[in-house]
Amino acid sequence: MGNLYPFLMLPGFDPRPWGTHDLSPIYPNRHFEEKIGEAWLTGDDCKVANGPFTGQTLAQLSQQHHRALVGDAARDPQRFPLLLKFLFPHEKLSVQVHPDDEQARRVGQPWGKTECWYVAHAKPGAQIALGLKPGVIVAQFGEAINEKRAEEVLNWLNIYTGDMIYVSGGTVHTLGPGSVIVETQQQSDTTYRLYDYGRPRELHLKEGLAAVKLKVASGKVLRPAPQQIRGSNNRQAVLVAAPYFVVDMFEMKDAQELSTRDESGKSSAQILVALEGCGVVEAAGAEPVTMAKGDAVVIPASVETFTVRPQWTLEFLKAHVPGAAQPEPETRM
Repeated sequence: MGNLYPFLMLPGFDPRPWGTHDLSPIYPNRHFEEKIGEAWLTGDDCKVANGPFTGQTLAQLSQQHHRALVGDAARDPQRFPLLLKFLFPHEKLSVQVHPDDEQARRVGQPWGKTECWYVAHAKPGAQIALGLKPGVIVAQFGEAINEKRAEEVLNWLNIYTGDMIYVSGGTVHTLGPGSVIVETQQQSDTTYRLYDYGRPRELHLKEGLAAVKLKVASGKVLRPAPQQIRGSNNRQAVLVAAPYFVVDMFEMKDAQELSTRDESGKSSAQILVALEGCGVVEAAGAEPVTMAKGDAVVIPASVETFTVRPQWTLEFLKAHVPGAAQPEPETRM
């Protein structure tokens, strides 16, 4: 394992005009003077909160430890591959698009931004917009933006707690109010803002419209029901398996040993995000790490096995980079 160990991450709270002062039900005891839209958990600038590397960022640690941290499956050995964050939309986000890998490389970026959204909580009537309505072409979308009626040509979907939504690069999208989302994405913050309801923020129409794709695999992910893990009272469900990330849901009542290698034999850093309950993450030679609702723990790839021990019960997401090539997931709009 070397000198790496499970890292408890310090969340970075990012003010956004569409955010909220109240971050319940994830952080009920935190209150902010500014509206917070996002809590970043594994961004390049996110810092470790435990052990000898306290205060160091994931970017610094990736530069120092390379594959020992990020694993064999990551594309770039010197950059942490996945960004996870909570989103707290209290008003509509801007209508936006992220480039896919091909479009990103054309403008000098190393990769694009494909993401997925797990709906941790949703109030009745909560919606997202994903793609354009059938038959609407990019030129018509551009006209609708200029005429301040962009919302009319978007494909709106109702969302519910437990939904997983896949958002491939090139998909026009936005979030409405009334939900709490866990986002897993390629480590990129390239966003082209197309429409912002009159807010005084910059738009990126030329770049954004060039990045829009009409045929995308985005939508609600079709997935099997949770499966009982043999020999335990624990359940596991694959929420999404995609080219850039795999996200599983675990519901634990018993201690469970997990690995940083998948069936391909390749290793990847593992990111655990607690949604309900509390537990302890244990690895050989390392101090135990307590993980409670809202916390994220990064397991370096060189920590080959680790144990999650729930305190009563624990519900968490686990994200990693797949070792073998994955197709885009099966979805529905």
